Amino acid sequence: DGGERKVNINTASQAVSQAEVLEAVRKVDFDGQRLTVVVGSNGCTEASSFEVKIKDTDPAELSLIRRAPDLCKAIVREGVAVSWTYAELGLNTGQHVRVLNPVSL
Repeated sequence: DGGERKVNINTASQAVSQAEVLEAVRKVDFDGQRLTVVVGSNGCTEASSFEVKIKDTDPAELSLIRRAPDLCKAIVREGVAVSWTYAELGLNTGQHVRVLNPVSL
């Protein structure tokens, strides 16, 4: 379709490099079928702004890395929720997942 992929998943066993900064998340919610995170936003943040890296361990370890800076000027104080289905992430329904990103309130 030529459109941009909604999510870029990296399931290789490679660790997050030191050059890649994990996005601080305000809230993380898993319901067994979907991952939803609340992140800071200047008005233009969306799911495609991030790369999701998953390490196939038990539980799976997930890292969220911002790939597209949000250069908009509308500060969204409460942040914005972005989400992915387990299918998009290559996870099994109900799979246990641990998010490695730091939490920022």
